[in-house]
Amino acid sequence: MAVTPDYSYATDQDYDSNESYDSVCDLETTWEFSRLFAPTAYIVVFILAILGNVLVLLVIRRYRQSHHSPCAFSLTDTFLLHLAISDLLLALTLPFFAAQWISGWVFTVGICKVAGGLFSLNVYCGVLFLACISFDRYLAIVHAVHTSWRRNTCLAQLACALIWICCTGLAAVDIHFRNVVELPGFDKLVCTVDFGMETSDQWQLSLQLVSLLLGFGLPLLVMLYCYIRIFFELCHTSTRRQKRRSLRLIISLVVVFVLCWAPYNILKMVDSLRLLEIVRPSCKLNYVLDISILVTESLGLSHSALNPLLYGFVGVKFRRELLQMFKAALRSTRCFRMTKWVQGQGMSRRTTGSFSSVDSENTSYFSVVA
Repeated sequence: MAVTPDYSYATDQDYDSNESYDSVCDLETTWEFSRLFAPTAYIVVFILAILGNVLVLLVIRRYRQSHHSPCAFSLTDTFLLHLAISDLLLALTLPFFAAQWISGWVFTVGICKVAGGLFSLNVYCGVLFLACISFDRYLAIVHAVHTSWRRNTCLAQLACALIWICCTGLAAVDIHFRNVVELPGFDKLVCTVDFGMETSDQWQLSLQLVSLLLGFGLPLLVMLYCYIRIFFELCHTSTRRQKRRSLRLIISLVVVFVLCWAPYNILKMVDSLRLLEIVRPSCKLNYVLDISILVTESLGLSHSALNPLLYGFVGVKFRRELLQMFKAALRSTRCFRMTKWVQGQGMSRRTTGSFSSVDSENTSYFSVVA
């Protein structure tokens, strides 16, 4: 997925039929809107995603410290760990592109390739980890799979490694073609995907179709199937109150994912139709697509900040672990202050602050539907 809108305006396809072929589409309005909107949106997403996902990682780290084996907790917990890492890495690229919209790209070409590659890599990884979480919950609830292989998260680590490898291959294309180019008619440099004039449309169309399939279509189908089956299974086994709570949660998971990523992918599909000349290209259409894709892309990126709320904090056991972590930190602060006060009084006292871990359980501490 591209970080910046499509700026390939200087081709014959990008001229409006009513305009003179002696002029190209004006980018000034697009740039002015992007300069005002993008930095604010990216920084807000960056702050919220960092706070939420760092909390998730701290809670998981605290839980793992009480279990010495790296394969100690459930598959869902493992997928959530990798999802938090992916969202965190994605968030770390946003300040670079926020700075780009303020004063142009002021970093090196190498940083452009690394930042763009990390962006694409973690967008792909994030949605695929969401699909894995829904599939694991489907196995646990619909088919009641509680055998030892589900508890052995080394298998989940292998699945996560395969996802990282496959997504790295997809991001490698982005890294190869990433370059710092000058906007037509502007004294501004941007970090964007530059395929070259001869094969630009073919490469762009291919990547957009792959992104639509792997970055939205396939994960959405998996989530819909799994959560629908989970809901019907809970209707037969749960109380009325549990049904209502499960229905609200399942609907919120799917609706938030669709609202965040569907607008962006629909617009990219329209852009693909433009490249195929099924939709008549024009400067007005290019302007609308550029602005709309930038806005909806920011909406999609906000999903990385919402994931900790949806897939972590909604879990009862996750909230309990988080509360105990805060209590332990508070006790540590109080003990430190008490010790300093006692030392100030010239007295010696042995502190007995306790850092109790949660009771060892083989169930998921971060499961969405528990």
